[in-house]
Amino acid sequence: MGSLGALMKHPDDFYPLLKLKMAARNAEKQIPSEPHWGFCFSMLHKVSRSFALVIQQLDTELRNAVCIFYLVLRALDTVEDDTSVAADVKVPILIDFYHHIYDRDWHFSCGTKEYKVLMDQFHRVSAAFLELEKGYQEAIEDITLRMGAGMAKFICKEVETVDDYDEYCHYVAGLVGLGLSKLFHAYGSEDLAPESLSNSMGLFLQKTNIIRDYLEDINEIPKSRMFWPRQIWSKYVKKLEDFKDEENSVKAVQCLNDMVTNALLHVDDCLKYMSALRDPAIFRFCAIPQIMAIGTLALCYNNIKVFRGVVKMRRGLTAKVIDRTKSMADVYGAFYDFSCILKAKVDKNDPNAQKTMSRLDSILKTCRDSGVLSKRKSYIIENQSDYTPFVVVLLFIILAIFLVNLNPSWPNN
Repeated sequence: MGSLGALMKHPDDFYPLLKLKMAARNAEKQIPSEPHWGFCFSMLHKVSRSFALVIQQLDTELRNAVCIFYLVLRALDTVEDDTSVAADVKVPILIDFYHHIYDRDWHFSCGTKEYKVLMDQFHRVSAAFLELEKGYQEAIEDITLRMGAGMAKFICKEVETVDDYDEYCHYVAGLVGLGLSKLFHAYGSEDLAPESLSNSMGLFLQKTNIIRDYLEDINEIPKSRMFWPRQIWSKYVKKLEDFKDEENSVKAVQCLNDMVTNALLHVDDCLKYMSALRDPAIFRFCAIPQIMAIGTLALCYNNIKVFRGVVKMRRGLTAKVIDRTKSMADVYGAFYDFSCILKAKVDKNDPNAQKTMSRLDSILKTCRDSGVLSKRKSYIIENQSDYTPFVVVLLFIILAIFLVNLNPSWPNN
């Protein structure tokens, strides 16, 4: 649950947070009994609790396919991310990974914590993969082959230009968008989306993560991981790690804003993709992460904290997004609100202010032209002073009683 301080500032987070807590408990209860499927869904909860919640929107058949798709690519990503594995060992594994998913005995020890468990017991994922229908298997194999080859390419290649940046993001995330579109089509509920739109869905999420994770990536041990393109950051400093130094704070924020402005290029494609979805469950599955991304960019923009620590949306706001996102009206409304928040932070003296404002104005116009902005709840709340700390504490007491009654052993878990 959210902290007491956050709830005192945002008391209307309480109910969405409670619903999110209950949804998480319900999702854990739905883990299949078969050992290999149980392992897969348990690992999904460990490597990405938010994704594990969102995936519950889907029908069982599609949920199983998406779960395996996610774990296969997460395993591939674990190999790529482990900087302790030598390139001459890593590259062949990445290239051949699409073969390994068919091997019930294959595993490779790398990564840390839950990711090491995933890799050590990857044969369980393969066992589940082999039970999927052929259409799902072919889609997962195709994307794994292409992604592994792309990752291998960038093991030996720096992200120099913006084109390199787009290419890298295509391999590690755009292909995820293409793969999901193929799974939705194989399921039979959606037309096969244009590759350009599917690609943008992945790029928008990936670029948001790369921006937010600057400090984590630059401090990676034993070797830094650098994904910000030199073509952008070299306009501000000589070395990417220089942004950590306080004397470069102004330049750091200017570069950050440049990166956010680049990410905003993909928003129109994302809105087009989501507006074409017909299945309500698939729509929610796709829309929630995209709203989280625009909200994260609004939080990161012009924010020096990106270079000092962890910047992410408060848990209560995340719960609101998950609770409220049911239609394109909600999507347009969220993108409108977060774009307004971002626009209010633009400094006219920023080197990219004009470009940023132009892209934000385009997004805002698209949202207004939808004609549905009046049909949603706003994420921008001017005044919440009617709530008192006493009310918040009372809500916490009610929640504690509720959770203890639900699970008597809860305080000791």
